Amino acid sequence: MKHRKSFPVELISSSKLSNIDFNNLKFGRDFSDHMLLAEYANGEWESVKIIPFQDINFSPAASVFHYGQAIFEGLKAHKTKDGEVLLFRPEENWKRMNLSAQRMCMAEIPSEIFLDGILQLIDLDRNWVPEGEGKSLYVRPFLIADDAFLGVKASERYKFMVITSPASNYYSGAVSVKVETKFSRAAAGGVGAAKAAGNYAASLFPAQKAQKAGYDQLIWTDSKEHKYLEESGTMNLMFVRGNSIVTPSLDSSTILPGITRKSILHLAKEWAYQVEERQIEVAELIDGLKDGSIEEVFGVGTAATIAPIANIGYEDTDYKLSDFTNWKFASKAKNYFEDLKRGEIEDQFNWTVKV
Repeated sequence: MKHRKSFPVELISSSKLSNIDFNNLKFGRDFSDHMLLAEYANGEWESVKIIPFQDINFSPAASVFHYGQAIFEGLKAHKTKDGEVLLFRPEENWKRMNLSAQRMCMAEIPSEIFLDGILQLIDLDRNWVPEGEGKSLYVRPFLIADDAFLGVKASERYKFMVITSPASNYYSGAVSVKVETKFSRAAAGGVGAAKAAGNYAASLFPAQKAQKAGYDQLIWTDSKEHKYLEESGTMNLMFVRGNSIVTPSLDSSTILPGITRKSILHLAKEWAYQVEERQIEVAELIDGLKDGSIEEVFGVGTAATIAPIANIGYEDTDYKLSDFTNWKFASKAKNYFEDLKRGEIEDQFNWTVKV
């Protein structure tokens, strides 16, 4: 599907592409030649254009700096063996971004700006999409408040931007996590279900403490009792028990409704697994690790797709899981999504969009 609407383009004078070592990519460090910029004022989107990647000027009084109206999304473009470029379910990112905008009292983004703009941007910079297993072009749409006003209210001006970055795998292998029993990622009634920048800022300090203790990330628990499982780092959490795929439900609105999460649960049902979306106690996870009834634990999200968890720390005890390569569901699902995103298998659910 080609983009239906085209926006004005200001081309770069010379490309940075030759400066990039595609054999040694790091996540989120290098940026493609162009970016999308759209501006909202007077109740409407007034300007949409593609320009060279560049710094943007803001007033020191811009609302985003003072009251935190900032949301973002993340998706990836992959290159097939035939040189085509595929996006994975971008419509879902557009829908989720507007749900985040509603919760954060921000202007919603029309589909032609979000979807057609991203398709045109990636088409223009398609040579930045790296080839090879584990490599992709990471796409970062974000929306920020731009009112130069210090009063506490929803902004009346916004900037929507999309930047892209060639990247390799976010995690190089299985991860070690610690169950968090003091700090919280989100509280009921808050903005945990929105992809708000502040959620990530609040997670940095406890995550840093966990890393100093030798873990890669945290398993977040509920803010009231720290009794129930929520997310794993910046990913949704899942585990396999027998023929069931078990994951925390979204009912509390403290968990981000992941697009990878939604897709994996759909796939699990197709593969005749039972899917359980429900409240899960930490004790259930620990007991299952002790008696071996929980065989696989993994995080799911855009950056990693599936990140196997090799070790879980809880109350000064580490619980080890078996080698990921022997896992029946997670390894199969990871291979399925890698093949699907690179056009190597049939897209039976119409999840990919050709640029």
